[in-house]
Amino acid sequence: MSQFESFYQDLKSTEQQDATLTSEQQIERLLKPGSTYLNLNPYEVLQIDLDTDIEAAKKKYKKLSLLVHPDKNPDDRERADKAFDIVKKAIKQMEDPVELNRCKDCYTEAKARLAIVMSEKKRKLRKDGKEDVIEEDDPAGYKKALWITVTKVFADREKKRKMLEDRANEEKRRATEAMAQAAEKRKLAEEFAKNYEESRDERSGSWRNFQAKKAKKEDKGKTMKGAAFKPPKVKLQK
Repeated sequence: MSQFESFYQDLKSTEQQDATLTSEQQIERLLKPGSTYLNLNPYEVLQIDLDTDIEAAKKKYKKLSLLVHPDKNPDDRERADKAFDIVKKAIKQMEDPVELNRCKDCYTEAKARLAIVMSEKKRKLRKDGKEDVIEEDDPAGYKKALWITVTKVFADREKKRKMLEDRANEEKRRATEAMAQAAEKRKLAEEFAKNYEESRDERSGSWRNFQAKKAKKEDKGKTMKGAAFKPPKVKLQK
């Protein structure tokens, strides 16, 4: 038995024990380990069918929100807060046409995935010379398989959304760093240009002084060289 199937049987068993569930049971249902991706599906959170209209969804929300409201669960307020937020998010998804279509599209994709899986199972059975009857042919088996597949679709889309979000944040971070580095480089260039301009007169004066000292030294050297010159002695012939 897969982890999804085990989770499904445990969840549905709890729901069957009490069709409405108590406050404590509803909080536990919404917060139990493994429910993170399950709570992405507003139909699952509100315990309504795919063809439920918005008015019926609102009635179910009102009933469920009263059960998990923090004021009704003072001894478990922290967990009740979390459960209440999950229920509020679910009804907002139902009221938003874009979000509602996105959720319905998850069911459409799940049905398409399941159809491929069922077709492949039947093909293998026929290849082995067996009758192509599978568990999903039974309405209860199909409902369970669809629930598992729908949950996987919601999970896959959420993982992809987070991956794209993380990638966008990383690109934004890199762009911010590049802009900061460019700004720092530009600031240093501006400071260098300013200092260069301010020190121009000083550098020009230093160069003139250097040239003047050099010329004076050269002139002094020429004078000393001429003064030290001695002509050769004339040798008289006898």
